Amino acid sequence: MRKPTINDILAAKPEARPRIYAYSIEDDAHAGLLKVGQTTRDVKRRVAEQLKTAAIKNYRIEIDEPAEREDGSIFSDHEVRAALARKGFLNSELEWVHCKVSDVKTVLTELRTGKRFSGSHHQTFPMRREQAEAVDITYSYFMSRWSEDTQAVPRFLWNAKMRFGKTFTTYQLAKKLGAKRVLVATFKPAVADAWQTDLESHADFDGWQYLSKSSGGDPTQIPLSKPVVYFGSFQDLLGRDSAGNIKPKNEWIHQINWDLVVFDEYHFGAWRETAKELFEGEEEAVAKKEAKLEYNSGLGGVNEDLNILSNKETEFLPITTRAYLYLSGTPFKALATGEFIEEQIFNWTYTDEQRAKAEFAANHPDKWNPYGALPQMRLLTYKMPDELLAIASEGEFEEFDLNEFFSATGNGKDAVFKHKTYVQKWLDIIRGNYAPQSIESLKTRTRPPFPYSDVRLLPHLQHSFWFLPNVSACHAMANLFTEKHNVFWHDYKVIVSAGASAGIGLDALPPVRQAVGSGFDTKTITLSCGKLTTGVTVAQWSSILMLRNLKSPETYFQAAFRVQSPWSIKNPDGDAPNEEEVLKPICFVFDFAPTRALRQLSEYGIGLSPGAANPEDAVRELVSFLPVLAYDGANMTQIDAGGILDIAMAGTSGTLLARKWESALLVNVDNDTLRRVLDDPKAMAAVERIEGWRSLGDNVIETIINKSDKVKELKDKAKDRELSTKDKKQLSAEEKEYRTKRKLVQEKLIKFATRIPAFMYLTDFRENTLKDVITKLEPDLFLAVTGLTVADFDLLVGLRVFNTERMNEAVFAFRRYEDASLRYTGIESHEGLTHYGLYDTVVARE
Repeated sequence: MRKPTINDILAAKPEARPRIYAYSIEDDAHAGLLKVGQTTRDVKRRVAEQLKTAAIKNYRIEIDEPAEREDGSIFSDHEVRAALARKGFLNSELEWVHCKVSDVKTVLTELRTGKRFSGSHHQTFPMRREQAEAVDITYSYFMSRWSEDTQAVPRFLWNAKMRFGKTFTTYQLAKKLGAKRVLVATFKPAVADAWQTDLESHADFDGWQYLSKSSGGDPTQIPLSKPVVYFGSFQDLLGRDSAGNIKPKNEWIHQINWDLVVFDEYHFGAWRETAKELFEGEEEAVAKKEAKLEYNSGLGGVNEDLNILSNKETEFLPITTRAYLYLSGTPFKALATGEFIEEQIFNWTYTDEQRAKAEFAANHPDKWNPYGALPQMRLLTYKMPDELLAIASEGEFEEFDLNEFFSATGNGKDAVFKHKTYVQKWLDIIRGNYAPQSIESLKTRTRPPFPYSDVRLLPHLQHSFWFLPNVSACHAMANLFTEKHNVFWHDYKVIVSAGASAGIGLDALPPVRQAVGSGFDTKTITLSCGKLTTGVTVAQWSSILMLRNLKSPETYFQAAFRVQSPWSIKNPDGDAPNEEEVLKPICFVFDFAPTRALRQLSEYGIGLSPGAANPEDAVRELVSFLPVLAYDGANMTQIDAGGILDIAMAGTSGTLLARKWESALLVNVDNDTLRRVLDDPKAMAAVERIEGWRSLGDNVIETIINKSDKVKELKDKAKDRELSTKDKKQLSAEEKEYRTKRKLVQEKLIKFATRIPAFMYLTDFRENTLKDVITKLEPDLFLAVTGLTVADFDLLVGLRVFNTERMNEAVFAFRRYEDASLRYTGIESHEGLTHYGLYDTVVARE
């Protein structure tokens, strides 16, 4: 016998670990069948060897997972097939089983955990770090409120960007709370599928039951020990009668003591403006239908009740619950007005997502990145040649008016652009074929990256979305593409997703999906003026061309984020189920009104971080993951946060900036605020000294509160029985009166606020806050200009009649505008200045 060598004695331990695999073969003989086996070798190699003798190539490995239990013991493929047989899945022959991939995964999860699952609860992935953080923070807040007051009904907001995984994370919170009865009320019924799928596919929620109007079932008949989630649209749960009163149509809702009520996609009033702006280019009847599908019309009443009447949820939703969770991707109004305080908010924004993606890649280069398929956005803006600007510019700063430039008449084949010659030149520009520009490029020896000419950009424009002003413009663009001289565009399949003929809501999606197909061998352009800008995912869209004016950053980015959906292939070669190939690591937004685009970007960054000490920091953080390139007519350069703010502010006017002091968000006239004023004699005396206040009549605040209380009383009565004709008339009259008076109060307070910016011009002490200027340098002038003493104003600010956050933002915008405008003329206004004084805070200049 050979004496063992040292190498034999110190031989390495074998690395083999048993794995379960399953593969399918694409032919009629194996339809619906999976081969389930095991190996201690590389699965890819084992399966290839197994099928080599039969010369089979059309196979796909569906599963490749460890054959280990949680306690470390091992199970075999025989146990997997036996478990499948017990569930009724028949063995066809040898190791072949009639079942789906999800059925095998469910059995694998059962064997690992030692539990039996109803349905196909095969998913076992854990929460990501940010999801666990959201659950922990919310849970801790709820617990702290209940420890202070056992009867408290706490509210919490998740400001979470799409693809945060809100449904899965909400269920994890419910589970941690020990909730047995969860009500999900949504204002976007299209999200129902996600709520059901997540509950019925993950092992953590085995034993939970999902119910909805469509699924049927009575929650009151399910044992209290069994967790139930009831999903309902706002309209289903809170239908209103012709007088606007809530119908008691779902009696069981207030028979149940809910543990958690979730409001999904609740945008706190922004929904109306967003829906209106998104679909305003559509035909009127279509726009109404689209907006109704997108956001339930009944939300308007709820928003009024919550934000103006200062009512609690229980005042409009006939239920009892332990807590409320609000979910929204764009809660700008709630963040700006202090609807929720800092400890009631969890944020997960685009910036957070992209930072996590970069950090994971740096820290775990050899692991699958859970954020890897989420593309980074890039914004490219282009200043149009003077020839085009001349025919479609507006305002003091000659902003390129996209709506005017792309205005059109007619419909279908008869649609034509008003400025057709210039739109054709614009098409030549984005192709890099505009003659004057080509001459400039030769002179400068630079060729700017225009969308459809630069070889680096063209692959990202294989499938693009063009957002145009109206239906006529969409048809006119499609017609222009077909003209003989536009040979380049003939390679693209053009889908006009506009007008009634394109379908309403999700009905407009199939033609796009059919045209795009797999996305590899096709080239498409989708033309829309509102359709498909919300709630749909076309993974292959990699770029969007903004060809219409959009006023709000919420609307702008709601449309832009359509192209940020992930496009990747799991198991790309069919032989490695745990691999993922990312096909869209970046995506693009192209905009041809630079000032407007950068203003939207800066407002978006500031809007998501209203509490940031320096607004520039919020924008800087955003653009660190959303690079901005701007073409100024000669060069394409990258712009930093300061440059974005300078362009956004300099490309406006002092008049427009003054309008920030006319914003309704600057003042609070909800019932809670009005009651605080009413209960404070000094505050009442102060508001009565505001110019024009006495014209509102005696006891105007008291009248508003009393009238709104009367409205609330009548609405409560409507929950229990049909209102009489007299009561309906009274409700209508009372509601009209208090709303009118509240509007007048708001206008007087805003008019008062517009006098405050005058003090920005009265001092050269730029590092002092405006509050210091008023209180320490010009208190007598403040009294003369406003009619209030500094003490009066401080008292009203303390009672939250005025929002200092908004005042800080308005002063900051003015300071940036003033400096940028002076620098443009070669003047450095305050050399060596290191800080800006805002209203009541000081921020670093850079």
